Amino acid sequence: MNNDRTQMIPPDDPNRTQIGRIDPNATQIGGMLTGNRTQMAGSVKGLSLECIAENAYALATQSTRTHVLARITGSGTTMGARMPLNLCLILDRSGSMEGPPMEYMKRACGYVVDLLEPTDVLSIVAFADQAEIIMPARRVVNKQLIKEHINRLEVGNTTDLYGGIAMGASQVASVASPGYVNRALLFTDGEPTAGNKDFQSIVGQAVEQKSRGITITALGFGSEYNEELLAAIAKRSGGNYYYITRPELIPEIFRKELETMMMTVARNVRMRIQMSRWVQVRQVYGKLPTFGYRSAEVTLADLERGETQSTIIELELGPRPGGKYRVAKVEIIYDDSTTGRPETVSQDVVIEFTTDAALIAGGINPLVQRELEVAEASRNLERTVMGMRTQMIDRDQALKELEKTRQMLIDQGKTLQAADIERAINEIKQGAAAEKTLIGINLDREKNR
Repeated sequence: MNNDRTQMIPPDDPNRTQIGRIDPNATQIGGMLTGNRTQMAGSVKGLSLECIAENAYALATQSTRTHVLARITGSGTTMGARMPLNLCLILDRSGSMEGPPMEYMKRACGYVVDLLEPTDVLSIVAFADQAEIIMPARRVVNKQLIKEHINRLEVGNTTDLYGGIAMGASQVASVASPGYVNRALLFTDGEPTAGNKDFQSIVGQAVEQKSRGITITALGFGSEYNEELLAAIAKRSGGNYYYITRPELIPEIFRKELETMMMTVARNVRMRIQMSRWVQVRQVYGKLPTFGYRSAEVTLADLERGETQSTIIELELGPRPGGKYRVAKVEIIYDDSTTGRPETVSQDVVIEFTTDAALIAGGINPLVQRELEVAEASRNLERTVMGMRTQMIDRDQALKELEKTRQMLIDQGKTLQAADIERAINEIKQGAAAEKTLIGINLDREKNR
């Protein structure tokens, strides 16, 4: 085959092969064919996308596996007017909240009210033996009246977590529209002890709410709540997870999460991978893909301005004649929080197939290799948490593994994540159970602001 020719699958038909001449000035960068410059997917409103292949080359004569790094960044160049919030506070008022936890929670809710604007919508649901609406969804106009509703909260007995989520989500859904950032903020300090207590049912409800465009952030307080459950609720609905160690920190965490919501630039984010012939998606690290005909799709968390999310896709490439091929197209579909419109940004992944072993050996992208190390560190964190929970590893083993992870993150320049690991290390040294901190650490998300 003439080495001056390239085989590319054109965007309008993934089943056709087109042969054409390569630009002699083109350079191969991160698996993408470009002309005299690095090509990145253009920034479309709130997001930009960059796809980088692990290797610019692949073996033409047999099946091989490779990875693609997809980096999605929330635009941080301008500060436009934010979209209004449609927020529900879902509050645990079970008996264990009596005393300082309840008082600090009320204070935190008051801070939230102060930060909201008349264009925002707020509802409040509390749960103990059962869930109840404290204040139905309404615009934040009379802040003093809203605070009076909050201050009338009293402790109950048991914890109907499932009922609280269902009722809170229904309040958000009652006014949900593309014009709002639709969120629920769940705060609890205990295990579900009333209503539906099944782990999978509760997490499944979070997934259902995500499909309706409602994101749930989970805040766990104290030592009695189920961190695995809350982290799953947050992760599967695209929200954040926080561990609050002391009552006096409750207002600070509430404020931090509200400010995060106000920085949101992309909501209801999905990644769709369209595969060309002889290509399969083996896995998407840390995600649960749904598969279609020559496609795989995963749900991603909402993005803040200045935040970058990294996702690694493992592909299996079948053999083919030598040449350059588009092996996949990565699409990010999202609701833009600035324009209020659905948007899509996409990029092709192009790899050259060859029999030249030297080209393959020299075509490795170091950035993707580093991100693979981070992905493996994330898996190792999960194993460490499980080992601590089941007592399969002791304190010294856990500290050793965490220190290795911390140092690797420092070497990769991920200082914020390294600080999270260091905090967990210090908690273990002080005799505390660090699982609640560790399970909420997201190594694939970076803040650039």
